[in-house]
Amino acid sequence: MTTWTFLEPASTTVDPGGSTTVRLRLRNTGDVVDEYRFEAVGDIAPYVSVEPPSIRLFPGTTGIVELTFAPPRTPDATAGPHPYGVRVLPTEHPGATTVAEGNITFTTFMEVRAELVPQTVKGRFRGRPKLAVDNLGNTVLTASIGGGDKSSDDLSYEIVPSNVQIEPGRAAFVNATLKPRQITWVGQKQQRPYELSVRRSGFEPLVVNGTYVQRTLLPMWMMTTLSLLLALTVTGLVLWFTYKAPVRTLAQEKLQQTAATALPEEPTAKPPGKPTQDAAPTAQPKAPGGGGGGGKKPPAEAKPPRAPLPITSQDKPNLFVQFAQVRLVEGAAGCKLTGTYTVGKLDEATTQALECFQQTNDSRFGQFSQLAKTDGLGNLGRTTMTALLAAHFVASKSLALNMNEASPEVPWVRNILLWGTQGEFDDGDLATTVKYTRANIDYLRKHIQLQEKATQADTDRIKEYQGQFGAEQTGVLDETTLTKTKLGWVHTQDTAGTVTAKDWLPAPMK
Repeated sequence: MTTWTFLEPASTTVDPGGSTTVRLRLRNTGDVVDEYRFEAVGDIAPYVSVEPPSIRLFPGTTGIVELTFAPPRTPDATAGPHPYGVRVLPTEHPGATTVAEGNITFTTFMEVRAELVPQTVKGRFRGRPKLAVDNLGNTVLTASIGGGDKSSDDLSYEIVPSNVQIEPGRAAFVNATLKPRQITWVGQKQQRPYELSVRRSGFEPLVVNGTYVQRTLLPMWMMTTLSLLLALTVTGLVLWFTYKAPVRTLAQEKLQQTAATALPEEPTAKPPGKPTQDAAPTAQPKAPGGGGGGGKKPPAEAKPPRAPLPITSQDKPNLFVQFAQVRLVEGAAGCKLTGTYTVGKLDEATTQALECFQQTNDSRFGQFSQLAKTDGLGNLGRTTMTALLAAHFVASKSLALNMNEASPEVPWVRNILLWGTQGEFDDGDLATTVKYTRANIDYLRKHIQLQEKATQADTDRIKEYQGQFGAEQTGVLDETTLTKTKLGWVHTQDTAGTVTAKDWLPAPMK
């Protein structure tokens, strides 16, 4: 053994989203000058950096390197103790490799998101909203679900299940049934605000507000129709009973009719050589363009726009598949592209990674994410592209775009909203998404950031996206809007989308 190591301290604690430092003391106990390289090992190795990465020591001397632990504030940084190791690799004595082992504890943090789907429900006897509860913390979430009215006791609540246990990074869906205590027979529909709350021990309840629209049992159009029918019926009965049919003497009328009957007149002689009008031959209509029916054909109907979405394995290599590959190489939803692949082509390796991303996203968010159903498993369409772009944002928090300061987030947001709001891509849309897709690829490959200032058009596009799924049009990328992008929600989700741009499927970047 030519190396002595010691960690200071051997055990420590760190908050996810923060960082802490541990010193590693290293002594060269050999008899030659040696250079030592360091390599973090273990499950939390991605969160560990060593500075400097290597040192050179003379015999009998001691050196110090610093280990920095920086776990992200995400569900992946599970709360609790985590063993780690630092492999020390001597250059002169490769066989004398040693591993310094320590222990670090990630502290607990809670982050819960809840959303009503839909936020407004309608019905005469009941409404059935769903509450999606997402555990964005790093420990198991145990909570109870309750309901109540804001100002009155107009509704009763049935909630199944009433208690949930959710693993970090997972979601649970709670079915709620709202029943009005009184039935409204006629009149205007009633809007009844309500709230569902997620209750955790030691925390303030997380309240989600919704609206139940109670319809009348007999809608206004039916009351109007019944009133008209009743009025017509009464009018018909009145006319029936007040009408008197006239009585006439048929015998005298018959005699008068017989007396007035005259003998038939002799037919007038017709001039010779002139046929009667009845005998004139009927003119045959001519076909358009000349006789014999050989006229011009009616103009053909205009062909509808092309509909090449989603992109499949049959399509040529292109920029959008290249972005998906770069995104999946970096990892998205726990899926990574690790096999050999052709740049820009939906080959076997790329398809497998894309299928993993679609299935993982659909499994995590349940019926609210339908990437595979909308685009087809292994294909790249508008909804999968939107979700891949949105995976850039790690946490679901409000994102304010400052119009006075250039930001690297603006190109990502513009590309996400383009895919999310457009059902048809023309030449202008294609040029925009090509520009920002290239910028997104540069960021993922080389960390080259394109920074632009937000404009009023960006705020209007956010409002357009929010309006398409029925949210309040704030123009701010709030938590609900960002979550929709991660679900891959797009306008007219049940259609593949059409393309009228001439140079569709641009070539990959070099």
